[in-house]
Amino acid sequence: MIKIKENILLSDYTTIKLGGRAKYFVECGSEKEVVECLEYANKNKLKIQLLGGGSNTIFPDDGFDGLIIKIGIKGISVHNKIKDKVILKAGGGESWDEFVNHCVKNNLTGVECLAGIPGSVGATPIQNVGAYGQEVQDTIFFVKAINRETYIPTMFSNEDCLFNYRQSRFKNIDKDKYIITEVMFRLIKNGKPEIIYPELKKYIELKYNSETISLKQIKESVLELRKNKSMVIDVNDPNSISCGSFFVNPVLTKEELHKTQSYYNSTNQTYNISEIPYYETENGIKISAAWLIENTGFPKGFKKNGAGISEHHNLALINCGGKTKDLLQLADEIRKGVYEKFKINLEPEPVIVEK
Repeated sequence: MIKIKENILLSDYTTIKLGGRAKYFVECGSEKEVVECLEYANKNKLKIQLLGGGSNTIFPDDGFDGLIIKIGIKGISVHNKIKDKVILKAGGGESWDEFVNHCVKNNLTGVECLAGIPGSVGATPIQNVGAYGQEVQDTIFFVKAINRETYIPTMFSNEDCLFNYRQSRFKNIDKDKYIITEVMFRLIKNGKPEIIYPELKKYIELKYNSETISLKQIKESVLELRKNKSMVIDVNDPNSISCGSFFVNPVLTKEELHKTQSYYNSTNQTYNISEIPYYETENGIKISAAWLIENTGFPKGFKKNGAGISEHHNLALINCGGKTKDLLQLADEIRKGVYEKFKINLEPEPVIVEK
């Protein structure tokens, strides 16, 4: 039986500590309760906003005049096991970091580089969460989600999810159509970890024997790197009051890169496109958003009207005691500055909720 609360302060439920009050708020611990919430909202003609761990959501200062559904479905269990391949099933409301810890503890290879990322398991497929050379698309087997209109659960295979860089069907073509309640991951028991991200690889080579390194050591290395950038939630670190990376690294085609090059050549800009850190991927040429921001005149530690940029990472916009409007104004100023100087669009990564 669902228990709907009223007038709940949303800033208490997000890592960036922003947002006004929700008219109605409910936490669902089962798929049945999710359906009950959908029926309640439909009957009372209420807008719905989903909430997981609150690490990737920004609420308006005026709050939300509808129903917040917080997914609280927990649990991690073995769904299937064939030789060295293990299918783990996790509830959509399970802590992502706890899930990673569980995998590392049980020597299940595949998500160890994703340690320290705040939020819930159910949120990870939406934007294909990734870090340090791994993405959840590499291990996701199936995603279970409830259709918001029909209330019918649907199973999506990895291919069905249409994963791309920080993208999935749940973020684009099927945005706001489904509620993810469960995710299955295909992991390798005692598998040999593959370290491909240059920064992590260099850190590990200096500290450990990369041939015999354990999943625990990889996880700890990732956590150290993230802590150095204030990308691990810490109540004693004001630079961690954020949504993590606020902007997605832009991915350009070779043609777009050529056009940008031509733009620099014709306008005699200070920087040549060849100086911008980038690397080629299967989807195109990924440009460093942090470098673009830094070289547009927004350095680490920049502050304005209660919002700012982390002292340790240009991609993290932080709450410095201001309001949501201050944060969004700064984000808009950065986007306009980057486009004016580099003719490259930056896209926000967090979900920015409208009242």
